[in-house]
Amino acid sequence: MRVGKQRVQRLMQRHGIRARGKRRFRVMTTDSRHDQPIAPNLLNRNFTMAAPNQTWTGDLTYIPTDEGWLFLAVVVDLFSRKVVGWSMRPDMHRSLVIDAVEMGPFQRRPAKGEQIFHSDRGSQYANHDFRQVLDKHGIAPSMSRKGNCWDTR
Repeated sequence: MRVGKQRVQRLMQRHGIRARGKRRFRVMTTDSRHDQPIAPNLLNRNFTMAAPNQTWTGDLTYIPTDEGWLFLAVVVDLFSRKVVGWSMRPDMHRSLVIDAVEMGPFQRRPAKGEQIFHSDRGSQYANHDFRQVLDKHGIAPSMSRKGNCWDTR
Protein backbone atom coordinates (compact mmCIF):
# COMPACT_ATOMS: atom_id res chain seq x y z
CA MET A 1 0.00 0.00 0.00
CA ARG A 2 1.46 3.35 -1.02
CA VAL A 3 0.70 6.39 1.10
CA GLY A 4 1.99 9.95 1.20
CA LYS A 5 3.83 11.69 4.04
CA GLN A 6 0.87 13.92 4.90
CA ARG A 7 -1.43 10.90 5.32
CA VAL A 8 1.08 9.18 7.63
CA GLN A 9 1.50 12.41 9.58
CA ARG A 10 -2.27 12.87 9.90
CA LEU A 11 -2.81 9.26 11.04
CA MET A 12 0.03 9.48 13.55
CA GLN A 13 -1.40 12.71 15.00
CA ARG A 14 -4.91 11.21 15.19
CA HIS A 15 -3.62 8.21 17.19
CA GLY A 16 -1.15 10.16 19.34
CA ILE A 17 1.92 8.51 17.84
CA ARG A 18 5.19 10.44 17.73
CA ALA A 19 8.38 9.45 15.94
CA ARG A 20 11.47 8.94 18.04
CA GLY A 21 14.46 10.87 16.79
CA LYS A 22 18.01 9.64 16.91
CA ARG A 23 19.65 10.53 20.23
CA ARG A 24 22.61 12.78 19.83
CA PHE A 25 25.89 11.44 21.18
CA ARG A 26 27.41 13.81 23.72
CA VAL A 27 30.88 13.60 25.21
CA MET A 28 31.55 15.12 28.62
CA THR A 29 34.84 17.03 28.69
CA THR A 30 34.66 18.29 32.28
CA ASP A 31 34.73 15.92 35.23
CA SER A 32 34.56 18.18 38.27
CA ARG A 33 33.58 15.38 40.66
CA HIS A 34 37.04 14.60 41.96
CA ASP A 35 38.91 14.92 45.24
CA GLN A 36 41.80 16.99 43.87
CA PRO A 37 42.46 20.53 45.11
CA ILE A 38 40.54 23.40 43.49
CA ALA A 39 42.39 26.66 42.82
CA PRO A 40 40.75 29.97 43.81
CA ASN A 41 39.08 32.08 41.13
CA LEU A 42 41.80 34.72 40.64
CA LEU A 43 40.33 35.97 37.36
CA ASN A 44 36.89 36.75 38.81
CA ARG A 45 35.33 37.41 35.37
CA ASN A 46 37.90 40.05 34.44
CA PHE A 47 38.54 39.01 30.82
CA THR A 48 40.17 42.29 29.72
CA MET A 49 43.94 42.33 30.08
CA ALA A 50 46.28 45.34 29.74
CA ALA A 51 49.25 43.40 28.30
CA PRO A 52 50.06 40.03 26.70
CA ASN A 53 50.98 36.97 28.76
CA GLN A 54 49.20 38.15 31.93
CA THR A 55 46.40 35.62 31.79
CA TRP A 56 45.94 32.51 29.71
CA THR A 57 42.80 30.44 29.73
CA GLY A 58 42.28 26.88 28.61
CA ASP A 59 39.50 24.49 27.72
CA LEU A 60 38.82 21.12 26.12
CA THR A 61 36.55 20.21 23.24
CA TYR A 62 36.01 17.19 21.04
CA ILE A 63 35.98 16.78 17.28
CA PRO A 64 34.35 13.89 15.38
CA THR A 65 36.59 12.38 12.69
CA ASP A 66 36.33 9.33 10.42
CA GLU A 67 38.60 7.43 12.83
CA GLY A 68 36.62 8.43 15.93
CA TRP A 69 36.60 11.29 18.42
CA LEU A 70 39.64 13.50 18.92
CA PHE A 71 39.99 15.70 21.97
CA LEU A 72 41.51 19.16 21.61
CA ALA A 73 42.98 21.24 24.43
CA VAL A 74 43.54 24.92 23.64
CA VAL A 75 45.33 27.68 25.59
CA VAL A 76 44.40 31.28 24.67
CA ASP A 77 46.04 34.56 25.72
CA LEU A 78 43.21 36.80 26.97
CA PHE A 79 44.96 39.99 25.83
CA SER A 80 45.39 39.12 22.16
CA ARG A 81 42.88 36.23 21.99
CA LYS A 82 45.56 34.24 20.18
CA VAL A 83 46.08 30.53 20.65
CA VAL A 84 49.40 30.12 22.45
CA GLY A 85 49.21 26.35 22.91
CA TRP A 86 47.21 23.35 21.80
CA SER A 87 47.27 19.57 21.89
CA MET A 88 45.17 16.83 20.31
CA ARG A 89 44.72 13.21 21.43
CA PRO A 90 42.20 10.39 21.04
CA ASP A 91 41.63 10.39 24.83
CA MET A 92 41.33 12.95 27.62
CA HIS A 93 44.51 11.97 29.44
CA ARG A 94 46.11 14.67 31.58
CA SER A 95 49.00 14.92 29.12
CA LEU A 96 46.53 16.55 26.70
CA VAL A 97 46.32 19.74 28.78
CA ILE A 98 49.95 19.51 29.94
CA ASP A 99 51.21 19.51 26.34
CA ALA A 100 48.96 22.45 25.46
CA VAL A 101 50.10 24.60 28.39
CA GLU A 102 53.79 23.67 27.87
CA MET A 103 53.60 25.05 24.33
CA GLY A 104 52.76 28.55 25.61
CA PRO A 105 55.94 29.28 27.63
CA PHE A 106 58.03 27.67 24.88
CA GLN A 107 56.64 30.07 22.25
CA ARG A 108 55.95 33.22 24.30
CA ARG A 109 58.63 33.22 27.05
CA PRO A 110 56.51 35.05 29.68
CA ALA A 111 58.03 36.45 32.88
CA LYS A 112 57.85 33.99 35.76
CA GLY A 113 55.50 34.71 38.63
CA GLU A 114 53.37 37.29 36.82
CA GLN A 115 50.90 35.07 35.04
CA ILE A 116 47.56 33.32 35.66
CA PHE A 117 46.20 30.21 33.97
CA HIS A 118 42.40 30.07 34.26
CA SER A 119 40.28 26.98 33.54
CA ASP A 120 37.22 25.08 34.66
CA ARG A 121 37.34 22.59 37.53
CA GLY A 122 38.00 19.56 35.34
CA SER A 123 40.14 16.77 36.69
CA GLN A 124 42.73 17.32 33.94
CA TYR A 125 43.39 20.86 35.24
CA ALA A 126 43.27 19.92 38.93
CA ASN A 127 45.68 16.97 38.88
CA HIS A 128 49.09 17.07 40.52
CA ASP A 129 51.13 16.72 37.31
CA PHE A 130 49.41 19.73 35.72
CA ARG A 131 49.99 21.80 38.85
CA GLN A 132 53.68 20.91 38.75
CA VAL A 133 53.94 22.21 35.18
CA LEU A 134 52.31 25.49 36.22
CA ASP A 135 54.69 25.77 39.20
CA LYS A 136 57.69 25.05 36.97
CA HIS A 137 56.78 28.01 34.74
CA GLY A 138 55.75 30.30 37.62
CA ILE A 139 52.10 30.38 36.54
CA ALA A 140 49.37 30.78 39.19
CA PRO A 141 46.36 28.46 38.74
CA SER A 142 42.83 29.85 38.74
CA MET A 143 39.55 27.96 38.40
CA SER A 144 35.99 29.03 37.77
CA ARG A 145 33.17 28.52 40.21
CA LYS A 146 31.40 25.18 40.15
CA GLY A 147 28.95 24.82 37.27
CA ASN A 148 29.42 28.40 36.05
CA CYS A 149 30.30 28.48 32.35
CA TRP A 150 30.43 32.32 32.35
CA ASP A 151 33.61 32.22 34.45
CA THR A 152 35.70 30.69 31.62
CA ARG A 153 34.81 32.87 28.68
